[in-house]
Amino acid sequence: MIARCTASGVRSSAASATAPAMTRAARQRLWLLLGVAALLALALWQWRSDRAHAPGTLLDLDPASISQIQLQFGHAAAMNYRRNHGHWQAADGTPAQVDDARLDALAAIAAAPVEHWRPLTDFDPAKIGLAAPRAVLQLDGHTLRFGAVAAIGHRCYVQRHLRAARSEEHTSELQSRC
Repeated sequence: MIARCTASGVRSSAASATAPAMTRAARQRLWLLLGVAALLALALWQWRSDRAHAPGTLLDLDPASISQIQLQFGHAAAMNYRRNHGHWQAADGTPAQVDDARLDALAAIAAAPVEHWRPLTDFDPAKIGLAAPRAVLQLDGHTLRFGAVAAIGHRCYVQRHLRAARSEEHTSELQSRC
């Protein structure tokens, strides 16, 4: 029997043979697990950081909660709609047929993401089509003015209060009519 000397005293090799030893494969798996955990932590941190710095949407409204829409193209008369019991109807009470899907698509523009908001003073409104907007959309009293479509990326310039942004999703309904 071979004896092994340790700081705490003498121990036999039989005792050390029963002590679990970490094999090379187990150490590699542990390092791999730690690496995956670190990557997941970094990905979560990046996702939260991106989400915190995201510019948001055109309006802070839930499209399903919107009950009034006013839409005006150029200098034409504004079209007014009101949601009544889950269906859209003309606000003036005329029994005209209204396309619920089209008006739901207009309401969904409220949740369209923007690239970034910038002060309107950073732009020349005439160059981006906001001096005389192609369309003005009011959703529950919140006004969005739609200007020109950017040459690259099919993004539409949108003004809200004294800020402007480019938005690409959900604006195809207006782009096709502008």
